[in-house]
Amino acid sequence: MGKKKLTKAEMVESIAHKSGLSKKDVHFIIDSFFDEVKAALIDDRVVELRGFGTFEVRTRKGREKARNPKTGETVHVKNHGVAVFRPGKELKESTWAVRG
Repeated sequence: MGKKKLTKAEMVESIAHKSGLSKKDVHFIIDSFFDEVKAALIDDRVVELRGFGTFEVRTRKGREKARNPKTGETVHVKNHGVAVFRPGKELKESTWAVRG
């Protein structure tokens, strides 16, 4: 059995119910939040959410002999940015026993 997912629609439903805001307003807020995070990362800024974690872009080193998994062809991959998330202390501690 796979992991249960939490979709954006479920988040909107839950937050709307808890806050008394309309689903439309909550959807706008969530989309705006994600847009702000994306814009900051594209601008090479670190997004720090105290108690939750940090989003940032790190450079992944390129490789001369990477392989295209579909064709098996050898390709050159340049250095490139990747978005990463580091959980904060509170999130780490609260999820520590999830699989324990």
